[in-house]
Amino acid sequence: MSFDYPTICAALYREARLLDDRNWDEWLACYADDVTYWMPAWDDDDQLTDDPQSQISLMYYPDRGGLEDRVFRIKTERSGASMPEPRTSHNVINVEVLGERDSEVDVRYNFDTLSHRYRVTDHYFGTMFVTLRQAGDALLIARKKIVLKNDYIRQVLDIYHV
Repeated sequence: MSFDYPTICAALYREARLLDDRNWDEWLACYADDVTYWMPAWDDDDQLTDDPQSQISLMYYPDRGGLEDRVFRIKTERSGASMPEPRTSHNVINVEVLGERDSEVDVRYNFDTLSHRYRVTDHYFGTMFVTLRQAGDALLIARKKIVLKNDYIRQVLDIYHV
């Protein structure tokens, strides 16, 4: 199967837009049930952790259930860290196809996210490594590794920051 570059970009842009629009249910629909969603941490030697089971991660959800729980907490105002919800602007740039196989394509892209809350705008940036899987007419995110490159993070991170 050959993946069309504009279709790949459209799937990535759509996921970013849904976060900005706080359209949580449609955002969740961008993810496969067996998705791995992981943001490793930087260790004391300026190396990324490589095992979410035994090392510190900034975020780790081994399947979509963890993302569903986050969305439930945000939507029902059970997340004090998310109230009020910030206004965000997610920017997807430098999209590069790394490889294709059967019904999946591996993609790398950079991101910049601006997040405004309590009269303060924070900037988050880094690189995403994403596996997209063909599921009918849609491309679903089957794997997402987020490499956050900020040195200083002044608050708890959540799904809408990246």
